[in-house]
Amino acid sequence: MGCDRNCGLIAGAVIGAVLAVLGGILMPVGDMLIEKTIKKEVVLEEGTIAFKNWVKTGTEVYRQFWIFDVQNPEEVRVNSSKIKVKQRGPYTYRVRYLAKENITQDPETHTVSFSQPNGAIFEPSLSVGTENDTFTILNLAVAAAAHLYPSTLIQGLLNSYIKKSKSSMFQRRTVKELLWGYTDPFLKLVPYPIATTVGVFYPYNNTADGVYKVFTGKDNISKVAIIDTYKGKKNLSYWPSYCDMVNGTDAASFPPFVEKTRVLQFFSADICRSIYAVFGAEINLKGIPVYRFIVPSMAFASPLQNPDNHCFCTENVISKNCTLYGVLDISKCKEGKPVYISLPHFLHGSPELAIPIEGLNSNEEEHRTYLDVEPITGFTLRFAKRLQVNMLVKPSKKIEALNGLKHNYIVPILWLNETGTIGDEKAEMFRNQVTGKINLLGLVEMILLCVGVVMFVAFMISYCACRSKGVN
Repeated sequence: MGCDRNCGLIAGAVIGAVLAVLGGILMPVGDMLIEKTIKKEVVLEEGTIAFKNWVKTGTEVYRQFWIFDVQNPEEVRVNSSKIKVKQRGPYTYRVRYLAKENITQDPETHTVSFSQPNGAIFEPSLSVGTENDTFTILNLAVAAAAHLYPSTLIQGLLNSYIKKSKSSMFQRRTVKELLWGYTDPFLKLVPYPIATTVGVFYPYNNTADGVYKVFTGKDNISKVAIIDTYKGKKNLSYWPSYCDMVNGTDAASFPPFVEKTRVLQFFSADICRSIYAVFGAEINLKGIPVYRFIVPSMAFASPLQNPDNHCFCTENVISKNCTLYGVLDISKCKEGKPVYISLPHFLHGSPELAIPIEGLNSNEEEHRTYLDVEPITGFTLRFAKRLQVNMLVKPSKKIEALNGLKHNYIVPILWLNETGTIGDEKAEMFRNQVTGKINLLGLVEMILLCVGVVMFVAFMISYCACRSKGVN
């Protein structure tokens, strides 16, 4: 009888030990299986989950625009007063709804090339008004004239056309005209061949961004989605030194197994440069744990604060010997037009940027750029890209519309928020196919390990107790 009891206790302890060992073995084996599956599914080739979502995003992406409506145009033109602006918006468009085009796989280099068609559909239900709402904004053509043509002789000639067309430093335009283009009356009078259509994003509809060539990750998963070339080149030809390099992905996804210490690099054609994001927080998005990566203020710092940014400072006058921060001159990328990019309301910018402008109020929560990345797959499941378009206006003695100015202005035109969040259906599919299976495997591992350890300890204690009673 005692032998049977002792044998049963030993058997129970053995079973517990086996369960604990099985749970322990499952951990590395399970991790290997997960890693193998993820590596297979994130490769950019026909048949994978990543490829299907990559060709045409399942996430609805919107661009919201806030226009800076100028309240005192005459005071500014005549007295060089502070520009009083009032933010109006959002005016919302659906974008990135078109599938990638001209997709060409190159098995030898493990790359795939494509172009991304551009399109924008106005969404009245997500907007404060219609596309025909009008604003007082900077006259883009007049403001650019003094910068593009520094010769006093040419400026004098252009002045006659500006006067004849009754153009001024400011103008009234609709949302649709400002964003997507209008025929400028001053440029229309210029007798030599010149583009007469002006718009902040003109041309956009029926155009394409690219061609991009990215790595598929077939031979090396740590390179998946990383851009090899943009428009056939590894460099942009806008910036000196390493600032000109096309780095990272397009931010829609990153190589898998993202750690908090990783710096995520990505390229944005909108700002004509590569940029980066650093870990900010852990967040739960529709039941999926994600890492929030934030574009830090150091990315927009002056070379004094961040020496790595020295090659983004291309001129010393407006940038005050490269001490100005938070604003980027992208004129080389915009056919010489004096366009400056910043974060909305000059967030993380030099205080002097906002001094000539009244009505700005930067806010970290509303105006920063972030990416919510699922760390196992590297997929971006939510993002908010915020940027502001500004234009430099210089005084001009020869152009009457600008001769009342006493100093340079960097004038905010509008700011945008491009956002996308994984839909409920896609989130459920993601939970079922990725995080759900991983969590279930982890749960099984823990149950086996815990039950095994508890059984082993309990049966061993009972066995020892019985043995000691038997001895007594």
